[in-house]
Amino acid sequence: MSIRRLLKASLVGMLQEKASALDALQSLGLLHIIPLASGPQTEWVDDSGVSPERLRLALHYLACCPNKRRQVTETDRFDLAAVVHVVLDKRHRRMRLEEQRDALVKRINDLRPWGSFELPGEEGLYGQRLWFYLVPNYRMKEVERNGLAWSAVYRDNRHTYVAVIAKEEPRPNQMPVPRTHTGSIPLATLERQLHDIEIELELLDGEREADTRWLYLLQRSLAGNADAAERAEVSASTLERDGVFAVQGWIDAGKTRELSGFAERQGLALLLSEPQADELPPTLLENPATLAGGEEVVRFYQMPGYHAWDPSRVVFFSFATFFALILSDAGYALLLGAVMLFYWRRMEETSTGQRLRVLGATLTLFSLVYGVLVGSYFGAGPPMAALEAVQLLDVNDFNSMMNLSIFIGAGHLLLANGINAWRLRGRLPAFASAGWMLVILAALVLWQRGQSPGILILGALGLLLVFACSSERRGTDLRSWLLRAMDGLLALTGLSSMFGDVLSYLRLFALGLASASLALTFNQLAQDVAAALPGMGVLLEVLILVVGHLLNFVLAVVSGVIHGLRLNLIEFYNWSLSDEGYAFQPFAKREVNPWTT
Repeated sequence: MSIRRLLKASLVGMLQEKASALDALQSLGLLHIIPLASGPQTEWVDDSGVSPERLRLALHYLACCPNKRRQVTETDRFDLAAVVHVVLDKRHRRMRLEEQRDALVKRINDLRPWGSFELPGEEGLYGQRLWFYLVPNYRMKEVERNGLAWSAVYRDNRHTYVAVIAKEEPRPNQMPVPRTHTGSIPLATLERQLHDIEIELELLDGEREADTRWLYLLQRSLAGNADAAERAEVSASTLERDGVFAVQGWIDAGKTRELSGFAERQGLALLLSEPQADELPPTLLENPATLAGGEEVVRFYQMPGYHAWDPSRVVFFSFATFFALILSDAGYALLLGAVMLFYWRRMEETSTGQRLRVLGATLTLFSLVYGVLVGSYFGAGPPMAALEAVQLLDVNDFNSMMNLSIFIGAGHLLLANGINAWRLRGRLPAFASAGWMLVILAALVLWQRGQSPGILILGALGLLLVFACSSERRGTDLRSWLLRAMDGLLALTGLSSMFGDVLSYLRLFALGLASASLALTFNQLAQDVAAALPGMGVLLEVLILVVGHLLNFVLAVVSGVIHGLRLNLIEFYNWSLSDEGYAFQPFAKREVNPWTT
């Protein structure tokens, strides 16, 4: 649970060796580049005219094809520029045809109630013309009183389709609604156009499926293409003076020996220095593989600042605990475990998937243990006496579950302030965090044991610490003292926020109760249907149980993820982590992940 210490590394070499040095530096993959000059604004393309963005578009277009062909693996039959150009041209044609098809479908649906007709023109009606109106049914009386020659072509439950014959368009006060523009193209012609477009789209689908044979080679080319683009970007951001170049970046302090060896092999001068006080290095988190799932959650929401602390492990275990309290069912935990087993091998393909599957397994284990403790198995009681013996909690005991939720919330915020106090040790705000801890403890004891002089003194001491120690302003003049007092009063306004955050953990009890109640309701409904309809009722009972519990399972999992993360990333972060940073991104070559069919 640490943020790695970083050093600033500066590498200087001869300008004629810059290209080979950057390529070797990218292969090393240790440096987070600091731009020393502004790079070009134009998009980089390789010698064949292919940019990484165009290559990604072509790859994504083919990868989304539902049916894929046998892959071509021999590069002698592969022209990257030609394949990308052809695939993107077909993608553009397909998008244009889909837009035309959507417009035609809407046009046909709008025109179909009028029927298939061709406008006769002015000569065909002896100077008269047709004017079309979509009139709400409740306003048809206004049409009947206008004195125009009209006919109702079609009527549905909302509108009447009215055709008016007149030399000039009726005045706005003669018709209750504006004129409808039907166009001059007959319905039959529009339908033929739609048919032709759908045939052309089918042909493009066939060509797209045939082009999927290039997926393997496109995927392999993507890494090299993107690496070259990044090298060009870094090359443009280096400093060049008098025949030498300089590249600068952040490096993990524990890997400086590797960088020193690299500089010696490449004939580069290396200078290492500590970050300056006004600099904000990137954040490089370090966690063991078994607990790195919490790091993925932290990265997704907010990367802590370099001078902050790594909350990954706390988030890992607290998220698993909150998820279990919301799921509140051992049967659902087993169902979640079955889902994890189904995707287990697929999640092994990427490092992120490996981390998240450990997190998923932990969620399953915590949920199973808590489900056994509350004695809920798909909304029913323990199926055997041995499980009844380990049922220690009752989710329907409102007082006990509310107390449990509030104690968990208070403990979580006590941990947040404790970590903050330890991190700020030696500074005045550390005592303010300790003061908030005293306030929380005093409120808990006051709630459980009632009022007593010792508890009130404890709470008052905590508030005094918050007031006196929340400001780090210096100075002994009157203005400095007044500003410190204002800072203290402003910090005390967090009292309502503190109690609100603790009470926010009641959602654990509420969502867990909702999940258990829905499971019980579906069970009761299934039993009632089976009793009311002998024979056929058994089938309906099974259907209600399967659909009902699947629906409740999905709702419980979604609630557990959303609210379990919310309590960590809002309430917990609010009291322990305020600095936001950015992730350490090493200048490294991408791994080649060949396409698998």
